[in-house]
Amino acid sequence: MPHLQFEINKKLEKKSKKEFIIYIEKNFSKVMQTGTDHIAITIRELEKENVSLGRVKNNDHVCLMNLDIRLGRTKKQQLELVKTFIIGVEKIFGINRNNQYVTFTNHQGIEFNFYEKSLTNWVKNDNPNKDL
Repeated sequence: MPHLQFEINKKLEKKSKKEFIIYIEKNFSKVMQTGTDHIAITIRELEKENVSLGRVKNNDHVCLMNLDIRLGRTKKQQLELVKTFIIGVEKIFGINRNNQYVTFTNHQGIEFNFYEKSLTNWVKNDNPNKDL
């Protein structure tokens, strides 16, 4: 169950947040070859001064992404996801791609849990909810 976290120092419109969540679910599913029912997304809107990225100039807006995912994805998949998410943040929220930073944390499947069960490690085209 990925937990995809976005910290943004900009006030966002409800409509753009809904569009963004759809974009993230669709593209995570496509790139990471999995379903969407288990994807958790957090968008944190923070005051401008509460988020910093050293390379950002002129007190611009920033987006920091922390992507908790299951082990098994390739570096190629991760890099494709980084580029896809950065483009989405730029397109939907208007935050320059140079003002974004992405980190991955990889976990064993058992570290992701529903009430009914723990997940397994990722395998291509898996469906973690099939036995719920």
